[in-house]
Amino acid sequence: MTTPEGITVVRHPLVQHKLSLMRRKETATSKFRVLLREISLLLCYEITSDLALEDRVIETPLESMTTPFLAGKKLVLISILRAGNGLLEGMLDLVPSARVGHVGLYRDPETLEAVEYYFKVPDEIGDRPVIVLDPMLATANSAIAAVERIKAAGARKISMACLLAAPEGVSAFRTAHPDVPIVTAAIDDRLNDHGYILPGLGDAGDRLYGTR
Repeated sequence: MTTPEGITVVRHPLVQHKLSLMRRKETATSKFRVLLREISLLLCYEITSDLALEDRVIETPLESMTTPFLAGKKLVLISILRAGNGLLEGMLDLVPSARVGHVGLYRDPETLEAVEYYFKVPDEIGDRPVIVLDPMLATANSAIAAVERIKAAGARKISMACLLAAPEGVSAFRTAHPDVPIVTAAIDDRLNDHGYILPGLGDAGDRLYGTR
């Protein structure tokens, strides 16, 4: 399958292996949680590959040298509650100095539209690179609404990280936010009538927190 413009599928063997383990219905909550944390670290490695660097002079035990450091204000990770927190933990393992925001949204079971109930992001978000986190890009209604709010708060450089995406969700998100690139571990076949990704892995939040 040709990858749509603006989306990166991380096909690293470790990512694909861990994702396959997560898809299995018999995978326990504890194992699912560990795997999601591990994959999120690998996704973070990919999605932060274009962070700006600046040279500084340091002293090694042997001599001085000029070497690169991250430049500008610290990265912001924004979790779409509640399942986004599963990606957040692994990314913070890799970038512990990142600022963290949260967007609370739930999907109306009748309309499948996103309804906001919480919004809190760091200050000076317009000067910081922002990564929005949501494991499942299904209808993309929640992600679209979250990015709209984040843009309204002033963010200008935004990326989207997800574990799985549906073609319908990718199309809807790219139509709404063509300036926001997506990094994911896989694009699955389709959505079912209830807005779930097929073949997918079920409800990521339920499997993460043992509420299935």
